[in-house]
Amino acid sequence: MYLPADNRIEDPAVLRTFMREHPLALLVSVVDDEPFATPVPVTVRDGEGGLIVRGHLARANPQANVLDGATALVVFDGPHAYVSPRHYDAAESVPTWNYVTVHATGTARALPSEDVPAHEALLAELIAEHEPSYQRRWDAMPERFRTRMLRGIVGFEVEVARLEGKAKLSQNKREGERRRIAAALAGSSDAAARAVGRLMEAGVGLGPSPAAAHHEGGPGDPVPGGNGKTPRPAHHEPET
Repeated sequence: MYLPADNRIEDPAVLRTFMREHPLALLVSVVDDEPFATPVPVTVRDGEGGLIVRGHLARANPQANVLDGATALVVFDGPHAYVSPRHYDAAESVPTWNYVTVHATGTARALPSEDVPAHEALLAELIAEHEPSYQRRWDAMPERFRTRMLRGIVGFEVEVARLEGKAKLSQNKREGERRRIAAALAGSSDAAARAVGRLMEAGVGLGPSPAAAHHEGGPGDPVPGGNGKTPRPAHHEPET
């Protein structure tokens, strides 16, 4: 994805936590020479070679038939919010959108349809993640029902080869502008906007703002808490 340096999430622990906190991902691959996407709940775990994303598709889903061995993109989207130009100092300003997203790319592997234990283990992971108490109920169901359900899905896992995180949280704006945006979003009636405002206020471990030479320290001073480098001037160029 387009990933300016200011917006890059560097901390692997932050990326992992974000993925696990937003488990309804978008699985993207190619079907019949066209992009194909399926929203799917997943688990994220550490494997020997790195992160592994696991989930399952309906067997009737065309994506399930061609996923094995394919390159797949798994998109984890977080909260997002409209940002009004009224919060900026310059009159010549345009609206934008703040958001956080993580993209995991790798080779997908479909679980063999005849491997019932592997599919059972996959379901157990999902159940443990979202409703552990349901496991006893599932185990108590008739075997014929469980078998029928398992035959209707195709489990998969994606071994992540590239992991990219992007937090577009007005890092390129002046400190005063950032504070106004964060306060406005945190006080919004929209839950997603409030979440973005809280992320901006807390920093969520995404690193310091490189934004503005026009913060309280004066033009050209390093941003407090930053890397000691002189930040570039704030700008109002297209960002996404």
